[in-house]
Amino acid sequence: MAFQGKTALVTGAASGIGLAVARHLAAQGAARLILVDTAAPPSDFACMVEAVQGDVRDEALWSSLDLTGLDHAVVNAGVAGAGAIMGLSLDAWRRILSVNLDGAFLTLRAAMRAMRGRGGSIVLTASAAGVKAEAGVSAYGASKAAVIHLAKTAAKEGASHGIRVNVIAPAGVETPIWDAVPMFADRAAAIGRDAAFAEMAALATPLGRYAKPEEIAAQIAFLLSDASALVTGATLISDGGYTL
Repeated sequence: MAFQGKTALVTGAASGIGLAVARHLAAQGAARLILVDTAAPPSDFACMVEAVQGDVRDEALWSSLDLTGLDHAVVNAGVAGAGAIMGLSLDAWRRILSVNLDGAFLTLRAAMRAMRGRGGSIVLTASAAGVKAEAGVSAYGASKAAVIHLAKTAAKEGASHGIRVNVIAPAGVETPIWDAVPMFADRAAAIGRDAAFAEMAALATPLGRYAKPEEIAAQIAFLLSDASALVTGATLISDGGYTL
C-alpha cells in the first residue's frame, strides 16, 4: 500500500492513462483523489474523491481548487493532433500547445505551490514523440518535448522544497486519444480498434505491441513513490523500443 493515506491530483482522469492511474493509486491506499478532466471524472473509488469537470488551461480553475495536503500529482491531461507543418493552421497549433503545455504549466505550478514547505512528487506525461521526430506531428511532438524540459526545470526548482518531478514518455498506448488521429481512426473503422493497434505496433515497435494504460499507470506510480526517492528530473521512456 505505497500510497496509504496520501492525497493525489490526477488530470485527464476520465479515461486512458489518467483513469488507470487513479484506479492504481486508490488500490494502493490513497486516501483522497482530486480528479480533473473536461469530461466528468468517475467517483466510484474506495477513497475520498473530488471529481472536477474543468479545463486545465483555465487559470481560474486552479485558483478554485483546494489542494491542501497534496502529496502527489500526475500532470496527464493532453490532446493529440496531426498535420504537416506547411498545412497546419495556427489555430490547430495553438489548440494542441495550449492544452499540452499551458495546461501542464498551470497544473504543475498549482501542485508545486501546494507542496511547497512539505515536499511531494510529481509526474508529467510526455511522449516518445517529444524525443523522436516524426513527420506530421509537429505540434504534438513540440508540446511534449517542451513538457520534458519544463519538468527538468521544475525538478531543479523543486529540489530545495523536497519536491521531485519526473516524466513518463510512452510511445503507443491503447487509449482513446488515438481516435483523434485521422490515420488511426480510418484504419480502426476499416479493421477494428484492436486490429488497428496491433497492426501499428507491429510496424512501429521492436517489441511488437503497444502498452496498456495499466502498465503506464504502474510505472507512473513507481516514479511517484518512495521507491524512486532519489529520482528527479528523469524521463522514463516506455516505448517498446520505438525510439531506438
